[in-house]
This record gives sequence, C-alpha cells and structure tokens, in this order.
Amino acid sequence: MTNRQPAVFLPHGGGPCFFMDWNPPDTWDRQRRFLEAFSADLPERPKALLVISGHWEERIFTIQTNPAPPLLFDYNGFPPHTYQLTWPAPGDPTLASRVRDLLKGAGFATGEDATRGYDHGVFVPLKVAFPDADIPTVQLSLRADLDPEAHLAAGRALAPLRDEGVLIIGSGNTYHNMGVMMRAMRGGATGPVAGSEFDRWLTDAVTQDDPVRRDAMLAAWAEAPGGREANPREEHLIPLHVVAGAAGADHGTKTLEDHVMGAVESAFRFG
Repeated sequence: MTNRQPAVFLPHGGGPCFFMDWNPPDTWDRQRRFLEAFSADLPERPKALLVISGHWEERIFTIQTNPAPPLLFDYNGFPPHTYQLTWPAPGDPTLASRVRDLLKGAGFATGEDATRGYDHGVFVPLKVAFPDADIPTVQLSLRADLDPEAHLAAGRALAPLRDEGVLIIGSGNTYHNMGVMMRAMRGGATGPVAGSEFDRWLTDAVTQDDPVRRDAMLAAWAEAPGGREANPREEHLIPLHVVAGAAGADHGTKTLEDHVMGAVESAFRFG
C-alpha cells in the first residue's frame, strides 16, 4: 500500500541563492540544511511531485505536460555559472492528465503547456531537496487572479493525489517584500525582523485545529496584521493556499522559521 504523502509549503529562497556565494556566507545556510533534510521525513519515496510555484501564472490553471522539461532560468543579474545549473527530473504526462481531470471535475477551466520548463521556484529548492532528479515532476500554474478562495478550492480538488503517492509542494515565500529585504541587505540587516507580525498570524492560521477556520483565515490573509507589508503582491504566498486546500483535515505544523536578509521566512507541512 502507498503511504499518504503530506502537502508542504517550502520557501525557495532568492534566485539561485543556494548555488552562489553570499555576504555573509551563511545567509542561506539554514534554508539549505532544511531542504537537504527534507526528504528524510517523508513517509516513503514519492511516486511523483506536483509543484505549485510563485513564478508561473496563467489566466486559468495550466498544467505542464512536457515529458522532459528543461530549466527556465527566469532570474537576472546572477553569476554566469548559475545559468548552467542542471536538474533533469522527468515530467509526467500521465500525472498531468490526472491533475487536469481533478481540476475540471471541480469546475475549474484548465489548460496545458507542452513546452514549459521548470522555473527557478521548482528547480532551485528541489535541486537541494532531491539532487538525484529522478522523481517525475509536474508543475501547476497559479491562476492569474490570485484569488485565495479559488486556490484553496483547487487544492481540495487535488487532495486525492496524496493517497496516490504524489507529494504536493507549494514553493514560494511567506515574506516577499523585496524592497525591504534589499534595503536590509545593503544596510546589514539590523533591528526588528521584517514580517514577524504577519508570520505570527500566519503560523496561527496554518496550525488551527479546525480546518474550516484555518481556510477562512487564509482566505482573508490580506486583512491580517502586516499581511500586505509582507506580500505587496501575493504570488509567492498563494501556493500555500493550494497546499492548505489539499491538506483536508490534517493539522498544519511549522517546520522552519528562518531569519534571512532582514525578514522571516517559514515552511509548513500538513500530514
């Protein structure tokens, strides 16, 4: 029998951060160690990965059907070697079809993309977490309206995949106000950690015992203390909503809290 996979939200850092030098040199060490240890806590090796990244938006939910996705180097201004990274995980057209059927069954309009590669919200963290790149992987877009209720509902539609051995991964950042982070970096991140107020609220929301209450809180994230300061635009937070929707009644736990570039970034797991 297949053990049920969890649904997880992982911070994916900044650009190709885990594969380049930083000042201070340990800037991303805690997140890297977290990702390196990540697979050891899974109930078994996943049959496949379904990844929702903050770096792909389409008018309707769109599924990657490419059987051999290349890497999409969708970052700029980084060292030349970071454009030579490899992570040759195979795609999975059969899983892509299953994802599309589940979403269509829940009333969502869907599309497919047969040429898209893995963006850096996929390959950067997963190159650390799954360095052998031997687990079939499919990427699902966000819907461009970034409606939290719709993304929670999409996650609910996808929940059966967990019982089929598919690990559902939301890849983003709980704090994504880059202006604040860059100012902190240039000034040597001192003083209060940006996003702390929102992170406390978000942790309380994710760890609610009542999943109905949890989802209602997440749907209203923009009204939370510090919510819009932490996420002026929410594309890096909304993958968490898909994951929470897929959680069902599973209790949420915080698995990482990191203070990096003057801000707080967290990871969460359900199941």
